[in-house]
Amino acid sequence: MDAVESEIARVKEERRRMEEALEAGARLDASAVTFDTDIYGGVGSDPNRFAGYDTSIPAAEDDAAEDEANPAPRRLPSYTGHAIAAAELPRAPDEDGPPKKSQRIVDREDDYRRRRLNQIISPERHDPFASGEATPDPAVRTYADVMRDAALQKKKEGLLLEMDKKRKEEEEKEKQRKAAPEQPAAATATKRRNRWDQSQDGDAVAGAKKAKTSSDWDVTDAAPGIGHWDATPGRVGDATPSVRRNRWDETPTPGRMTDADATPAAVGLTPSGAWDATPKLPGGLATPTPKKQRSRWDETPSMGSTTPGSIGAATPAGYTPGPTPFGADNLATPTPSQIARGLITPEHYHLKRYELDIEERNRPLTDDEIDSMLPQAGYKILEPPASYQPIRTPARKLLATPTPLGTPLYAIPEENRGQQFDVPKELGGLPLMKPEDYQYFGTLLNEEGEDQLSPEEQKERKIMKLLLKVKNGTPQQRKAALRQLTDKTREFGAGPLFNRILPLLMQPTLEDQERHLLVKVIDRVLYKLDELVRPFVHKILVVIEPLLIDEDYYARVEGREIISNLSKAAGLATMIASMRPDIDNIDEYVRNTTARAFSVVASALGIPALLPFLKAVCQSKKSWQARHTGIKVVQQIAILMGCAVLPHLKSLVEIIEHGLTDENQKVRTITALSLAALAEAAAPYGIESFDTILRPLWKGIKSHRGKVLAAFLKAIGFIIPLMDVGYASYYTKGVMVVLIREFQSPDEEMKKIVLKVVKQCVSTEGVEADYIRNDILPKFFSHFWVRRMALDRRNYKELVETTVEMANKIGVASIVGRIVEDLKDESEPYRRMVMETIEKVVANLGVSDVDARLEELLIDGILYAFQEQTSDDANVMLNGFGVVVNALGKRVKPYLPQICGTIKWRLNNKSAKVRQQAADLISTIAIVMKHCQEEQLMGHLGVVLYEYLGEEYPEVLGSILGALKAIVNVIGMTKMTPPIKDLLPRLTPILKNRHEKVQENCIDLVGRIADRGAEFVPAREWMRICFELLEMLKAHKKGIRRATVNTFGYIAKAIGPQDVLATLLNNLKVQERQNRVCTTVAIAIVAETCSPFTVLPALMNEYRVPELNVQNGVLKSLSFLFEYIGEMGKDYIYAVSPLLEDALMDRDLVHRQTAASAAKHIALGVAGLGCEDALVHLLNFVWPNIFETSPHVINAVTEAIEGMRVALGAAVILNYCLQGLFHPARKVREVYWKIYNSLYIGAQDALVAAYPALEDDGDNIFSRPELAMFV
Repeated sequence: MDAVESEIARVKEERRRMEEALEAGARLDASAVTFDTDIYGGVGSDPNRFAGYDTSIPAAEDDAAEDEANPAPRRLPSYTGHAIAAAELPRAPDEDGPPKKSQRIVDREDDYRRRRLNQIISPERHDPFASGEATPDPAVRTYADVMRDAALQKKKEGLLLEMDKKRKEEEEKEKQRKAAPEQPAAATATKRRNRWDQSQDGDAVAGAKKAKTSSDWDVTDAAPGIGHWDATPGRVGDATPSVRRNRWDETPTPGRMTDADATPAAVGLTPSGAWDATPKLPGGLATPTPKKQRSRWDETPSMGSTTPGSIGAATPAGYTPGPTPFGADNLATPTPSQIARGLITPEHYHLKRYELDIEERNRPLTDDEIDSMLPQAGYKILEPPASYQPIRTPARKLLATPTPLGTPLYAIPEENRGQQFDVPKELGGLPLMKPEDYQYFGTLLNEEGEDQLSPEEQKERKIMKLLLKVKNGTPQQRKAALRQLTDKTREFGAGPLFNRILPLLMQPTLEDQERHLLVKVIDRVLYKLDELVRPFVHKILVVIEPLLIDEDYYARVEGREIISNLSKAAGLATMIASMRPDIDNIDEYVRNTTARAFSVVASALGIPALLPFLKAVCQSKKSWQARHTGIKVVQQIAILMGCAVLPHLKSLVEIIEHGLTDENQKVRTITALSLAALAEAAAPYGIESFDTILRPLWKGIKSHRGKVLAAFLKAIGFIIPLMDVGYASYYTKGVMVVLIREFQSPDEEMKKIVLKVVKQCVSTEGVEADYIRNDILPKFFSHFWVRRMALDRRNYKELVETTVEMANKIGVASIVGRIVEDLKDESEPYRRMVMETIEKVVANLGVSDVDARLEELLIDGILYAFQEQTSDDANVMLNGFGVVVNALGKRVKPYLPQICGTIKWRLNNKSAKVRQQAADLISTIAIVMKHCQEEQLMGHLGVVLYEYLGEEYPEVLGSILGALKAIVNVIGMTKMTPPIKDLLPRLTPILKNRHEKVQENCIDLVGRIADRGAEFVPAREWMRICFELLEMLKAHKKGIRRATVNTFGYIAKAIGPQDVLATLLNNLKVQERQNRVCTTVAIAIVAETCSPFTVLPALMNEYRVPELNVQNGVLKSLSFLFEYIGEMGKDYIYAVSPLLEDALMDRDLVHRQTAASAAKHIALGVAGLGCEDALVHLLNFVWPNIFETSPHVINAVTEAIEGMRVALGAAVILNYCLQGLFHPARKVREVYWKIYNSLYIGAQDALVAAYPALEDDGDNIFSRPELAMFV
C-alpha cells in the first residue's frame, strides 16, 4: 500500500505544479510533458525523447508524403513465415471497404418509378366469355362495377383538386387584402402582449386578434397542440378557457409513491403519465392509452454531486442498521425514508411505482364505492360462481411482495431451456427464408400436419413451397420447382397461383434476380392457363406494367413479352376492358404505363385490331386525359414497331391530327411528339400521309412558345427529311428563323431539340452549303460552342453530331478552323468535346482542304490537349490524336521529332496513366512513322520501350508491349532494335503475368516473332516459351487462348513438331477440361502446320494410354485435325479407321460422342474423293448410337449421319432409314422419322430416285417410268 500511496502523491504533486504553471501563463508544449516516459523513453528534461514522432499534423497528408525527395527504402522482414500463414487464413470481409452495390430494385429507382408501390392489386373480375349469356353473380366484379368505381374515384379526385384550388384562391385574396394600405399606425398600434397578461377572459379576444394579423406566417393550419414548439400554447382539456391548473389543486392518491407534480429527491425524473391513462409496463398493456407529451423541462437533475445519503460504494442493500432506518414499504403516503433507500436503479424504482399505481386503480371496489356510483333501487348483489377466477394479464401482475429487508447477495438465474432465440426455423427441403419473406411464407412455419389442412390450404401450401424454392433456392431446386409449377398449373388454378405470385412482385425489398425469376414463373403459367387468365388480366398488368418504364433494358423486354403473351391468351376485348378505366386515370403514372401496355398489345394483336378503339379514345369529349393517353398510345406504337407502322401510317395520322388544335396544351404537345415518332419510324417514306398536318404544324411553330414549341419543332424536324428537295429547302428556310431565335433559349430540353432539328435540316439535300455557312454557322457557334454545353452529356453528344453533320455539308476547314484554337481552352471537358468533334470530322472527310497554317494550329493544339489532360477518360484525346496524325500522313513528318520527344518525356512521368497513354500513342502513330521513313526514330523508341519492360503496373506494361508489337510489325525483324535475340528472352518471364492485357499483348508479340523471325532465337528458348504457353491455355479470355494455340503452330514450324508435340501430349493428362481442349486444338494446328504424318503416329500411339482424359484428348485432337486439314484427310482415313472403330464401340459416352464428331469431319473432308468404303464402314459403327438418350451424344451422332449423307449420298442413308420408319415400337419410329426428316430437308431431290418402285394395282398407277431413266 505504501508504494501505491506514494505513487498517488507523486502524480498529485505533478498535477498541482502543472496547474500552477498554467495559471502563471506558461505555454504547454510537447517538450514540457512528463507523462508516458515508459513509452517515449528519456526523462522530462531530455529534448530528444520524442525523436521519430510527428509533432505536427499536415493539412493534406498526401502532399506531405510527396514532399519527401528520397524516402528511405523499406527494409524487408527477415522472417516472413507467420505473415504468409496469416495471409492464407480466411478473413471476414473488410467492413471499411467500399459499400457493395445494392441489388434491391427500389434502391435504384427514382421517386416516379417508385410510385408502382402505391398501386393496388384489384380484385379478380368477371369473365363474360366464360359464362356465356348467363347473368353474372352479383358478388362478381363486372366491367360496369369497375367503370362505376373509376368514375367515383375520378369525381373524388376532382372535388379534392377543386377544394385545393379554392383554398389557394382564398389564401391569395387574403394576402391581397392584407397587403392593401393599412390605417395610420398611431390609430392601430396596440401594446405588445406579455405572457403575464394572460387572463381567463382575455383568451377569446386574443384569439380573435390573432386571426387579423398582417403576416401570412401567423396563419395556423391546425388547432394548436400542447407541444413545446407550437405557435400558440394550447390547453389539454376543453376548448373553453379555464383557470390555470395549479399543482396544489390535486389531492394525492393513496398507493402511489409520489404526487404527480412532486420533485423526486434522487431519482431524476418527474413522472410524466397522465392520471386518466392506464400506466403501461415495459411489456405493454393490452390497450395502451395516449399519454400527455413529456417536456424536457419535466426532468430534474439528479443529486449526483451531493454527499451520498446512504451506504457509499457498497452493494445496495436494505440493512436496518443503516444510517437512517427504513420505514415500512407499500404505505399510501411516501416518506423520506423510502426515498432515502433509493440506491436501487431508476428503472426498478419506476417499475415499482407503476405497479403500485396499477394495483391502486385495479383493486376490487368496496360495496360503499359501488353504492355511491350506482342507484340503490333496481340492483341486486349476486354471489360470484364457485368456479370464477379473475383475469390476471401478465402486464398487471405484481412482483413478489416486497420485504423491508433487501437481499444483498447475487442470485444465479435459472436457465430457461425453452428460450426462443432469433434463429429462423429451418424447413426440411426448403431454402432459407429472408426476414422480409416471413410476411408471405410465414404460414409454412406452422407445424401442422397435411391431414389437418383443407384441400385448398394444402394447395396453397404447395404453391408457397414451390415459389420459395424458385425465389431463394439453389439452381437445382429452382429448376425442379419451375418445372413442377409449369406442369401443375391447371391443377393449381389461376386464382391461387396469381394470389401468391403477384404480391411477391410488389414486395418493396425485391431484388433484380428475384423479379426475373418470378416474371419467368408468370410467363410459363400464362402459357399453360391460356383463356383461364382473363379474370386476372388487370391484376397482372398492375404488376407487369411498371417493367415497361424500368431503366434496365432486359426488364423492359421481359415486361413486353409478358404483356404480349397475356394479350394472345386473353384476347383484345378482355385487354381493352381491363385497361379502359386506366386511360383517363387522374394519376399520370398510371396513364403512362397504360399507354405503353396498349402499344405492346397492338404489336401482339396487330395495329388494325386496335385502330377503332384508338379512334374513339383520341376523340373523347369527356376528359383531356383520355385523349392524351390515346395519342400517347400512337406514339408508343411508333417507337416500339418502327417501320411496321408504314401500312397504317395514314390511319394513325388521321386519328391524332385534331390534337394539334386541341384546347389543352398537354394534348397539343403529345400530338406533336407522336407525329415526330411516326415520321421517325416511317423515314424515309410516308410524306404523303403527313400532308394534312403540315399547315397546323406551321401555324403552331409561329404561335407557340416553351415546351409546346419544342414539340412542334421536333415534329417538323422529323418530317422535313421525308420531303422532296424543293419542299425541304423551302420549309428549312422557314423553320430556321424560329430555330435561330431559339438558339439563345436557356431551357436544356429546347436546346437538345433545336440541335436535333438543325442537324436534320442541314442533312437534307435541298439545303445549300452557302446558306449554312452564312446564315446558320455564326450564331450556331456563338450560342452553342460554349463551355457549359460540354458539362451535360446529352447536350455534348447532340452538339458534336450536329457539328459533324454541318462539316459534311460545308467542309472540314470551315468547322475545324473555328474550333481548333479551343483545343487550348482552360476547361478540360470543353477541350475533350472539341477533340471528339475534330476526330469525327477528320475521320469522315480527311484533311485535304486543311492548309499549312491550320495544320500547324491543329498539331499544336492536339499536343497541348494531350499533355494537359487529367481525367480518366483519355480515349477521346488518344483516338483524336491518332486519327489526325494518320489522316495527315506524310505531312506530319516535320512534327514527328516533337511528338516523339513528348512521348519519351511522358514515358518517364510518375503517373501510371500518363505512361500508359504515351505507350498507347506509339501504337497509334507507328504506321505513320513508317510512311514518313522515320525508321531510325522508331528504332530509338523500340530501345526506350525495351528499357521500360520492368514496369510494375500491368496496365502500363500491357500498353508498352502493344507499342513494341506495333513497332515490330512495321519495322520488320531484321531492322528491329533491340535485336530479336535480346528481346524474346526478356519476354519469357512476362508470359507468367496473369493480367489479361499483358497476356494478350505479350502472346501476340511472341507469336509475331515466332511467325516472322524464329530463326533469330535458339531452339532452347522456344522450348522454354512452350512450357510458359501451356499456362496461358488457362486464360479466361478466348482471344488469349486462340493466340496461344496459333503460337504453338509457329514454334513447331520453326523448331520441328517433335519437341512441341511431346510437351502438348503430356498436357493431355491434366484435370482441367479447358486446358485439355486448348491442347487438342494446338495439336491439330501443329499437324496442319507441319503436315499430319508428323503428328498422327505419336497421337495414335498416345491412345494406348489407359486413361480416360488422354484418350478423349486424342479423339478430340483427331476431330480438330481432320476439320483443319480437309481434303488432305483422304490419305489418313484408312489409318485412323481402326482407332475410331474402337472409340465408337466404347462404353464411355464421351468416347462415342467425340469419335462421331471426328467421323463427321472426316466425311465432310473426303466427300467425292473415292473413300466411300471406309465411310460406310464407319457408318455401320455410328448408326447403333442413334438410340442414345444423352442430348450431346445424339447431337454428335445426327451430325455424323448428316456428314455421311453429304459424302455417300442420300440413297445410302435412306436404305438405313427404311428399316425403322414403320417399326411397331413408337420410340424406334420417332428416331427414324427424325433422321428421315433431316434427310428430306437436306437432299429432297436426290431421294426421288431412291424411293422403292411399287407395283401398280387395279385402281392406282404408282410407277413413273420417266423417273427411272438416267443418262
